Amino acid sequence: MNGAPTLDELVPPDRTLMGPGPSDVHPRVLRSMATPLVGYLDDYCVEIMDDIQEGLRYLFQTDNEHTLAISGTGSAAMETAFANLVEPGETVLVPDNGYFGARMGEIAERAGGEVRTVSAPWGEPLDPAAVEDAFAEHSPAVFGFVHGETSTGVRQTDVSELTRIAHENDAYAIADTVASLGGVEFRTDEWDVDVVYSGSQKCLSAPPGASPITFNDRAMEKVHARETPVRSWYLDLEGIWEYWGDERNYHHTGPISTMYALREALRLVSEEGLEETWERHERVAGALKRGVEAMGIGLNTADEYWLPTLNPVGVPAGVDDGRVIDRLLEEHGIEIVGGLGALEGEIFRVGCMGHSARPANVSQFVSAFGSVLTDEGADVDLEAGAGATANALGSQ
Repeated sequence: MNGAPTLDELVPPDRTLMGPGPSDVHPRVLRSMATPLVGYLDDYCVEIMDDIQEGLRYLFQTDNEHTLAISGTGSAAMETAFANLVEPGETVLVPDNGYFGARMGEIAERAGGEVRTVSAPWGEPLDPAAVEDAFAEHSPAVFGFVHGETSTGVRQTDVSELTRIAHENDAYAIADTVASLGGVEFRTDEWDVDVVYSGSQKCLSAPPGASPITFNDRAMEKVHARETPVRSWYLDLEGIWEYWGDERNYHHTGPISTMYALREALRLVSEEGLEETWERHERVAGALKRGVEAMGIGLNTADEYWLPTLNPVGVPAGVDDGRVIDRLLEEHGIEIVGGLGALEGEIFRVGCMGHSARPANVSQFVSAFGSVLTDEGADVDLEAGAGATANALGSQ
């Protein structure tokens, strides 16, 4: 038998998280996780769950009754959406213009769906005309799209137009807002989206592990009318709702500390105001955007569908993106990441989400980024970049 391991005290490095997630956790959220636990059916825990549902309805901009937090990361929320809404043999339409659209397809396939794709280049949103053509060709029962594509830094425009197309074809629309909810305008009811899911670790300044999701009444009618059981016991919404609904029966052990954190994160959003939160992300990320552009580096996306929460900064010619990423982490304590899939080696993915979307973080990043690029031989104007960022922040 192996002997007991010797484990040192936990001392994580002090990082500035400017990648695609997780983001810096707000100090109040961290403090909330250090408070005493209660049982997952304790009256106080039930109050916390009620508060979370109220806060999530504000965040999603919805009156949906079935609004809750899945015990798991954003991918668990994605799987909850597709596992419950898709029956075996149904056609599911998903985008192929980013990494997480492809993940939608993988999950829908495991739920028994027949997956078809609607195309757009990586770095561009879906064109409603292409979606309309795909509906005419494939007649899907369920249509998924990504509002803020983490792999490309692209915001899906024309959301209400996409949902109109789906509903005119008697289909259901699922939106992925993992990288956008709380940081970019999203209006579930006004835009008529059937199911929306997100994560806690990006724009909400909380740790991963309690993922927001909402189903409208139309979607719930389909869930209740299923002819086959949901293939996942853990993510079966009817079972989960016994815990989150009026009954409050045991389904699984709720992650109490993570629920405390989500509640505090939602309280922060309420205090700041949701529209003010959207505006802060745009202002602060706009200063980052101006800084890198003034250096002479463009973003790999057009202004009309720029996603402020995830900025796809181009890799200058002759620069090894991996070396830049490593040096930023080792020398400056700043985490960013590179591109995925079709954009691997072409972009840096620079997040500006939640508590990370602060002027000090952006100033630190632009200065350090320009310094490392200069050392790596890139033709960039460090002073112009820092000056443009400072001017943009100063004007705010």
